[in-house]
Amino acid sequence: MAHIDAGEILPNEHVQQMAAAGEVTQMHRGHQYAEEGDTFDIDGRRFEVTDVTHRTLGDLSDEDAQREGSEDLAAYRERLNRVHDEFEWDDDSEVVRHRFEVVSE
Repeated sequence: MAHIDAGEILPNEHVQQMAAAGEVTQMHRGHQYAEEGDTFDIDGRRFEVTDVTHRTLGDLSDEDAQREGSEDLAAYRERLNRVHDEFEWDDDSEVVRHRFEVVSE
């Protein structure tokens, strides 16, 4: 277990603030950026990574999208296309899900 920077999992300040507000409780990334048990802080709150799972984009569901702050999977896909240059959704693309929760206020 390590204490990591929130930016390792959560790519920008906006997403970090969404996590602090409880609107984001997981993040899929193209690579693994944390281990289960790692911790990070946002605004004086400590979060712990509770699950790290290798998946594909085709595995994602509406629930996954909602846990990442989107209304549904269609909105999530649209957001990814908007924020990543030259991104194309491929169901077979490998991603890593990082789930986390608040462990102290």
